[in-house]
Amino acid sequence: MTTRKRMLAALTVAALSLSGCYVLPVAPDGYVYPYPPAAVLPPPPAYPAPSPAGPMPTMLQARLYPANDIAKQTGVVTGTVTNMMTGKGRFQLDYRGETLTGEATRVDGDSRRGVASAYGPSGTFMSCEYQMNTPRQGAGTCAFSNGARYQVHVGS
Repeated sequence: MTTRKRMLAALTVAALSLSGCYVLPVAPDGYVYPYPPAAVLPPPPAYPAPSPAGPMPTMLQARLYPANDIAKQTGVVTGTVTNMMTGKGRFQLDYRGETLTGEATRVDGDSRRGVASAYGPSGTFMSCEYQMNTPRQGAGTCAFSNGARYQVHVGS
């Protein structure tokens, strides 16, 4: 039983002696700084403001209007151009039941002029030259592998 009393006494002394302790910063001259020292606390972390992700791709409508007799047989053709806002784009349209897909690229040295090409699974292809007035509007001409020619209008 004495061992038990000694252990209880030791734990009681330890608990009482530690319960009233405070650690305060003291300067070499004996000045006790208030805790926490307000002037020493680091400022809250400054996180950079979220930056905009940059221009987002924009999907534009493309309308091809017949410019010769071969194109008149098909009439107006519609498709889409996804402007990636990087000088490149994706081009897709349905021509006589075939889906043609390809790309549009701005001409080096002229941020408004570009060329577009598309190809279909049965071998039909087209090529276009265009000029953008704004990143969302432009016009040009397209020629197909069967000889059809169209005036193309991009955007609204």
